[in-house]
Amino acid sequence: MERWSFVGRTDELNRLVSAATSPDTRGLFFSGIAGVGKSRLLWRCLEDLPELGCAIWSASANIASAGIPFGGLAQVLPADQPAGLSPAGIMRWAVDALHQQAAGRRIVIGIDDAHLLDPSSAALVYLIARSDNATVLGTLRSGEPVPLPIRALWTDDLVDHAELAPLGQADTTDLLAAMLGDPVDAPSADRLHRLSAGNALMLRELVIAAHASEELTRAYGVWRWTGRTQLPPSLDDLIDARIGQLDQGVRAVVELVAMGEPIGLALVSRATDSSSVEVAEERGLIQVVTHDRRSDVRLAHPLYGEVVRRRCPVTRARRLNARLADLVERAGTRRRDDLLRVAVWRLDSGTSPDPELLLNAGGQAFSQFDVPLAARLARAALDAGGGYQAAELLATILMFGDRAAEAIEVLDSVADQITSDERRSRWLTVRGMVSYWGLNRESTVAEIAADAERLTDPADRARVVAFEAIMRLHRLECAEALRLSRSVLDRPAATVAARGLARCTIAHLQAARGELVLSGRAVEGVAAEAAQWRVEMPYLQLALELARGTRLALAGDLAGIDAIVAAEFADLADAGDFRLGSGYLSILRAQAARLRGQTGEALRTSLGACAVLATSKVFAGLAHAERAQAAAMRGDVESAMEAMAESDRSHTSGMAILYPWLEQARAAVLAATGDLPAAVAGLRGLVGLLQSDGFAGHEVLVLHDLVRLGRADIEIGEPTVTGRRQSVVQRLTELSETVDGPLPALMARHARAEYGHSGDQLLAVADGFSELDLNVFAAEATSRAVARLRAARSTRSHEANLRLAGLLRRCDVLRTPALSTRQPALTERERQIARLAARGLASRNIAEQLYISTRTVENHLQRVYNKLGVAGRGELWPALRSMPEQEGEPDR
Repeated sequence: MERWSFVGRTDELNRLVSAATSPDTRGLFFSGIAGVGKSRLLWRCLEDLPELGCAIWSASANIASAGIPFGGLAQVLPADQPAGLSPAGIMRWAVDALHQQAAGRRIVIGIDDAHLLDPSSAALVYLIARSDNATVLGTLRSGEPVPLPIRALWTDDLVDHAELAPLGQADTTDLLAAMLGDPVDAPSADRLHRLSAGNALMLRELVIAAHASEELTRAYGVWRWTGRTQLPPSLDDLIDARIGQLDQGVRAVVELVAMGEPIGLALVSRATDSSSVEVAEERGLIQVVTHDRRSDVRLAHPLYGEVVRRRCPVTRARRLNARLADLVERAGTRRRDDLLRVAVWRLDSGTSPDPELLLNAGGQAFSQFDVPLAARLARAALDAGGGYQAAELLATILMFGDRAAEAIEVLDSVADQITSDERRSRWLTVRGMVSYWGLNRESTVAEIAADAERLTDPADRARVVAFEAIMRLHRLECAEALRLSRSVLDRPAATVAARGLARCTIAHLQAARGELVLSGRAVEGVAAEAAQWRVEMPYLQLALELARGTRLALAGDLAGIDAIVAAEFADLADAGDFRLGSGYLSILRAQAARLRGQTGEALRTSLGACAVLATSKVFAGLAHAERAQAAAMRGDVESAMEAMAESDRSHTSGMAILYPWLEQARAAVLAATGDLPAAVAGLRGLVGLLQSDGFAGHEVLVLHDLVRLGRADIEIGEPTVTGRRQSVVQRLTELSETVDGPLPALMARHARAEYGHSGDQLLAVADGFSELDLNVFAAEATSRAVARLRAARSTRSHEANLRLAGLLRRCDVLRTPALSTRQPALTERERQIARLAARGLASRNIAEQLYISTRTVENHLQRVYNKLGVAGRGELWPALRSMPEQEGEPDR
C-alpha cells in the first residue's frame, strides 16, 4: 500500500490557509471526533504556509505534558528562556521572542489536540492570538473539556470555530485510491465508506486489515473488497475506548440494537429498560432516526455493531436473535423487510427450521438483489426440506453468483420431484438460463424449444417460450425471437412475468432497429408492472435494463442513462453483489462519461466493470470493449489494443447481439493506432452487417463514426435499385427520416456540413451536440470548423477557437483523429514565442528573453497568425488552447 496521503478536504484546507494569511482573521480551530482527519488537515496546511511568507511554529499537546507548565508549547518556546521570570513574564517574553524570530513575517502557531494544553500554554496561546500579525490554528477532539483560554478564543471573536465533518463519499473514494495506488470499484468504496462512517483513521485500519487478510483483490487495475474483514486490534481498541464501560442495562440495549438495527424505538423500549435506552443515547452509543412518523434506533457508528456482535457470547446472541424475532412477530410483520429480518433472526437463533419462512425470505432477498443473503436463506430452506421450490430458487441465485456448475447440480438433484407441467416449465427455464448464459451451451436453445412442445398448459408453455425468445435474440436470430415473443403476448394465459420478458425482447430489438419510441413505451410498460413480476422473476430486471440501456445509448440520451444508474436498482445491485446488474450499469456509466469527454472517468468505470464481470460470460466482452474505447480516446494505444484483445477472448457467441458495440470499439482502436484505412474498412463492413440485420439504430452511430473520420463522402452498403451505392451522407440523411429521436437528424447535418466543407454549419452542428452534452462530438465538429474557417480566412475563426477551447475545458484527456488531423503544426520556436505573446509580453521583451531580434519575433508571430487563422495577440491563447497537442492554456 502507498503511504498515508492527504486527499480531499479542499474547502477546509482553503479555509485554514485563508485564516492563516488573511489580515482580517486571527485563526481557526476545527473540532472533530478521533480519526476524522483533523491532525492531517492541520499539518497539510502548515506545510503550505512557508511559501506564503509565514513564520510557522507547531506543537502537539498530549496527556504527558498536560500537567507541566508550558509543557504543551515546549516545541514552540525559544530555548534561551531568561531565568527568574514569573509565568506572566514568560508569556510576555515568549510573544516578543516569537515576533523577533518572525522578522516581520506573519506568525502562525499550529496546535494539534489543543484540548490537552496545560493552563499556562493555553493562556500563552490566547495572548499570541491577541498580538498583532499573528494567527492561531488548532484542532480539538469533540466531547472533551476545553481549557478556558482556548474556548475564549472564539467566544471573544478572536478566531473562528467549526466542526470537521466526516469524509464524504467522493473524498473516501479518492483516499482509497491514494492508499492502494489504484481505484477501488464503486460498490466496495461505498461499503467501506459506510462502515467507516467517513472516519479516515477507521478507513485506513479497515483497508490495512482487508489487505493483510487478502480480502482486497485487484483485477484490471481495480481493487474490490469482499466485505468480510475482521477488525484489527488497533481499531478494536479505538472502538472500545469510544464505547467505554457498560453497565448491564446499557449493554442489553446496545447488544439488542447491534443484532437488530434498525429496530423500532417502541420495540427497544419494550424489550429493555427505558432509562437504559436514554443513557445509551446520551452517551452517543445509539441514535434515534425519525422518518415518516417512524422512529428507528441504530448504533451511532457502524463499527460499534461489528465489535459488539463479535464479543457477544454465542448463547446470548442466539437468545437476542430469538427475542427480536418474537418481538416483531407479536407486533405484526407490517414493514417491508420484516419477513426477511425475522427469517434471518430465526436462522441465526436456530429457533425455526420452517422451510416456507426461509424460502419466502430468500425470494424477498433475491428480489432486492442481495445475492449472498438470498443464497444463504435458499440453501437453509433446501436443507430444511424445502424441496423443489428451494432448489429452484437456490439454483437461480447461484447462477447470478457466477456458480453455474453448482446450480446445475442443485437442479438435477430435484429432477425426480418434477410432477407437473408448472414445475417442469420452471425447471426448464432455470436450467436453460444456467446452461445458456452460465455455461455458454448454445445447444440449450434447441433443447428448450423441443421441451416446450411437450408442455400442454398455455401459461407454462408461454414461460418457456419467452425464455427461448430472449436466447434467440442474443444469438442474433432476430426474426424468430420476434415471432416467439409475439406468440407469448398473444396468449392471454401467459403470466405477467412471461409477458414482461417477451416485451423486453421486443423492446431491445426495436431499439436496435431505431424504433426508439416504441421501445421506450414497451420498457415503461414492463417497469410499471414490476410489483407483479419481481417476486416470481426478479432477474427480469436485468433484461429490462439491457433493453432500456440499449435504447438510451443509441439515442445518445445521457441524462436518461444518469437516471437509471442513480435509480434504486443500481443501489441494490451494488450493495447486494448482483454482479451482472452492477457490471452492466457500470458499462452504461462508462459510455455516458466517454461521450461527455470525461475519458478518465470512463476508463475507471469500465475497468471497474471488467473487474466485477471477471468471472462472467455475459457482459465481460462488452466491458472490455468499452475499456478499449476509453483508452483509445485518451490516446493510450497499448492499453486500447490489450483491452480489445481481452474483449475478443471473453466475448461469447451466445451474446452475438452485442456485436455492433464491439466492432465500433475495434474501429476506434484501429483509428487510435493511426491505421485509418483499416478503421474505415471495418466500419464499412459493419454497416453492411447492420443493414442486413435491419439494425438502423446502430447503423446511424456507425455512419457517424465514418463522418468523424472525415469520410462522409465514401460509398457504403449494397447497391440500390439504380445500381449505385449510397454515400455516408446520403444514407444518414435517409435514416434521419426513419430512426426516432433528435440524434439521427443532427448526425445527418454533421455529415452534410463535413461533406460541404462548411465551417459555419459545423459550428451549428456542434451547438446541437453540446446541448445534448455530447461534448466529444461537439469538440470534434468545432475542431473541423476551425480548420475550415482558417482555410477560408473567415472572421469567425477566432470565435470557433474560443468555442473549441471552452469545449475542451469540459473534457478530460481527448485524443481522437478528428481533433488531430489537419491541425496547423507550429515549430518549437513558433510555439515558444506564441506562448510568451499570449501571456502579454511585448515583442521587444520576448526578443530580450530569447536572445533574438525583435524583427525575428514579429516574423515568427506573423507565421503563427497565418497558421492559426487569428488576427493578433488577443486571439492567441484560445487558438493555442484548442490545439490537441497543447497541454494547457497559456498563463495570462
